[in-house]
Amino acid sequence: METNNIYLSVIVPVFNEAGALADLYREIMAAGKQLGRPFEVIFVNDGSTDKTLENLKELSPVKIINFRKNFGQTAALDAGFKAARGEYVAALDGDGQNNPADILKLLEKLKGDDLDVVSGWRKRRQDPFLKKFFSKCAALTRRILINDGIHDSGCTLKVYKKECFNYVDLVGEMHRFIPALLKIKGYKIGELEVDHRPRRTGRTKYNWKRGIKGNLDMISIWFWKKYASRPLHLFGSFGLALILISIVAGFLAIYGKIFNAQDLSDTALTELSMFGLLIGIQFFVFGLLADMLSKNYFAATKDRVYDIKEVIENK
Repeated sequence: METNNIYLSVIVPVFNEAGALADLYREIMAAGKQLGRPFEVIFVNDGSTDKTLENLKELSPVKIINFRKNFGQTAALDAGFKAARGEYVAALDGDGQNNPADILKLLEKLKGDDLDVVSGWRKRRQDPFLKKFFSKCAALTRRILINDGIHDSGCTLKVYKKECFNYVDLVGEMHRFIPALLKIKGYKIGELEVDHRPRRTGRTKYNWKRGIKGNLDMISIWFWKKYASRPLHLFGSFGLALILISIVAGFLAIYGKIFNAQDLSDTALTELSMFGLLIGIQFFVFGLLADMLSKNYFAATKDRVYDIKEVIENK
């Protein structure tokens, strides 16, 4: 694993996967050697409480990014992507369920089809029924909201061009939606069926809390896809619609009072007119403020949600 002219960086986020590391590392090295090109392996230890870090230090050559505490898989992948030096970047889970040999197939498809990202598709998943059920529900919601064209966006096994992450910061549970984020920016996305193996050691880190967070992030990406650079179009439209409704309600109230001698205490038109106007103006002003914040974000933000304690390089 040479230090210059790295061709491929392999990113592996791990959390309490001590028992799977040795076999996984051997498989990654075997796949990397088939490239015939320089490559690097980067493990991101996401605050493990077992012997994961000790076992990682026994591997060589490898780079280890060690978090101070558990920040989540998204943060671990973000740190790995930013540390990668390769022309291409591959990511896979640290539990051994992804087959490192598939990296070569994904890389071949990416180059052959002139794509920017190729996502693995675990068509025959070796997971418990409930996990597969919730994943299918999330996939259906994802197709409705963001439609990234991927069957299995939650599969960590993917290969990217390094340039994909020049201006991408991952937060929350957004590692599941990287293809959607990149598609928004105009990158070309592809997919290929990959091997998925039963978990041999440890236990799954997926739970209902991550599912809820993932769905909230999906809504965030829907907004990001459609309105991130123009929030005024969303909130301003609501505001203008409410203002219009309040004006119509006001005219109806005046018409009823003058021409029909209507008792306005018996109708909600006056309340609709007043509150609709006030709320509509608030929506419109909120849209203007959000528009300014959005522009400031794109221009200036460098914030990250994790803190790297140390970077260890075994040579």
